[in-house]
Amino acid sequence: MLTRYLCAALMVLCLFTALPAAAAPPAKPREIIPLDYDALPAPKEGQRHYLLACVDVWRGNPRNLGNTDGVILVTMDTRARRLMFTTFTREMLVQRPDGGIGRINYLAKNYGPEALCHAISTHFGVKVDKYIFFDMNNVQTIIEAMGGVYITVTSAEAAYLNRYRIGRDSTKPSMANAGTYLFGGHAAVIFMRIRKVGNEGDEGRTRRMRTVMLTLTKKFADISLERDLALLDFVWNNTHITNMTLPDMMEAMGSAYLLRGVEPEQLQMPPPGAMEAILYAGMSTRQVDFEVSRKVLEEFLGQSFDVVDDD
Repeated sequence: MLTRYLCAALMVLCLFTALPAAAAPPAKPREIIPLDYDALPAPKEGQRHYLLACVDVWRGNPRNLGNTDGVILVTMDTRARRLMFTTFTREMLVQRPDGGIGRINYLAKNYGPEALCHAISTHFGVKVDKYIFFDMNNVQTIIEAMGGVYITVTSAEAAYLNRYRIGRDSTKPSMANAGTYLFGGHAAVIFMRIRKVGNEGDEGRTRRMRTVMLTLTKKFADISLERDLALLDFVWNNTHITNMTLPDMMEAMGSAYLLRGVEPEQLQMPPPGAMEAILYAGMSTRQVDFEVSRKVLEEFLGQSFDVVDDD
């Protein structure tokens, strides 16, 4: 009997020692080395970058910004006739202005909106200095003024939105199952905030942000100059905080008018293969391979300069 127990114990010991050890999570993130902001090249001729960010509150206080859970870089290239939307995950770790490491969505709240622009610039290699911040009510109001947005949802997304108890009149027709609906402003904001559907996490949220932006852009493909100017006035009066002057805004809307009808392009940053989920400072975060990310973004934006002159 004793021999039998000893044999069983040895078998168990051999079994566990033969199994590969589980990979331990990194004790701390990899070192982050941002680029020198002053050494970054200026945008190419005809290309402009605008950083749009939404703070995580319905009615924000410009003196006490919320977390920027929605960040999208709008790139307009009138020379190459390209319109590009690049979203950034809120969970990635970046170097803070104080030299420490933290999640990017806390930067504007703790250090100001310029710090967010600076981080995007120095971590991803594209110089960004113009920004517009919205709160969720601003976004809701602007989408309402644009007549809502048509969104095609999956059955899982429809079920989530119904559980969230969006108003019965928030979509037309009233939300039921999978399908295409005209979303009012409030429902569109809730849609863009979805993270816990389809196991996509923040990638799903950023994809939904791009979906709304792409759809609205296509909806106004044949916008008139008069309507374009009216929309400019409405956006100007529904901005949370910005460093853009009215002439800056007019220049941006002028570029958008020139690009009406252009098929928008989209990109997620960092790309999936350049991120690793880790637990840091008690938070779910992503450490990023910024060198890979810069190359992907450079290729995405750099294609806009390969213009063939037919003359």
